[in-house]
Amino acid sequence: MERIRLGIVGMGNMGCGHADYLTKGAVKGVELTAVADQSREKLNQAVSRFGEHLKTFTDTEDMYRSGTVDGVLICTPHYDHPPEAIKALKYGLHVLIEKPAGVYTKQVREMNEAAAASGKVFGIMYNQRSNPLYAKLRELIVSGELGEVRRTNWIITNWYRSQSYYDSGGWRGTWAGEGGGVLINQDPHQLDLWQWTTGLKPKRMRAFCSFGKYRNIEVENDVTAYVEYENGATGVFVTSTFESPGTNRFEVSGERGKIVVEDGKLTFWRLRQPETEFNAMYQGGFGQPECWKIDIPVKQEEGQHRAITQDWADAILHGKPLLAPGEEGIHGLMLSNAMLLSTWINDWVDFPIDEDLFYEKLQERIRESTFRKPQTEGITLDVSGTH
Repeated sequence: MERIRLGIVGMGNMGCGHADYLTKGAVKGVELTAVADQSREKLNQAVSRFGEHLKTFTDTEDMYRSGTVDGVLICTPHYDHPPEAIKALKYGLHVLIEKPAGVYTKQVREMNEAAAASGKVFGIMYNQRSNPLYAKLRELIVSGELGEVRRTNWIITNWYRSQSYYDSGGWRGTWAGEGGGVLINQDPHQLDLWQWTTGLKPKRMRAFCSFGKYRNIEVENDVTAYVEYENGATGVFVTSTFESPGTNRFEVSGERGKIVVEDGKLTFWRLRQPETEFNAMYQGGFGQPECWKIDIPVKQEEGQHRAITQDWADAILHGKPLLAPGEEGIHGLMLSNAMLLSTWINDWVDFPIDEDLFYEKLQERIRESTFRKPQTEGITLDVSGTH
């Protein structure tokens, strides 16, 4: 295969965003050949904006079986990511899905199993993995420069959303429409990076979520979670959508100091002597290891969505390992599922979580939801692109 004929499923904001850079030739080896959406109006707009050569489909399976695409980029609402991916894989297509992987891990696990059985390249749009700040953070931790991680602390509260934002669509802020709030809508990248950069495996979690706090919505918009890891480290994750001004600060403490990502900078407070070694030798009262504050140079590169699409294409065309394998989408989602489940049962949650119990609790809230999804395939709302 010399080039990939790509189809986009869901022509909302995110789908159109991908189509824009693809039709400008920003991804080598990929040609946008088809688009699918239930809305004929959106399809007509796509043809007018991105080229009359595009094949259009109101039914996704018609596109999957048409022979006009080799792979698809799925930009549908959250609930539809797994079923659409599974269908595309069954038709022998390579798949790249927008984040999140889905709404609940039980559904995502089925998608992962289908991907593993297909032999096709399956990726997820975790574009923040291409961010040089987080790539460098991961490098410093994986290389051992920070030593064993002992604590993580991420405060991500700069997701301010007004009531008018939630009122702009009947599906917003509802269990049936979105499947959750700040955790499933705004935070998937941070939840992925939290575990991807540190490499830590969670053991158990206790979380406290507030639903509709200061806003007239059904879902969580204020979360504080505490996690214990297998290596004895601990972590805290705090997020909300009503604070102004908000904060975005990720701090990782290890045996050799701490690293902070904030305001587009990476700062390393590096100990000249590992804390464990210092503690074993020091005989004074209030001493500490000598510490250097280092501003880590980070090469600023334009990556984001285009970079992940190029990475996925290179995996198909040249066999390169994926930066963001689709199967890894379940890890960040399990963190958010655990936070909700811990709140709903008012107790600790062990990992891996009880997926059947989470699904049961989620269905209870969907039945009580004010939003009623149309009885159609449901690919008109591009939720993943309107955060």
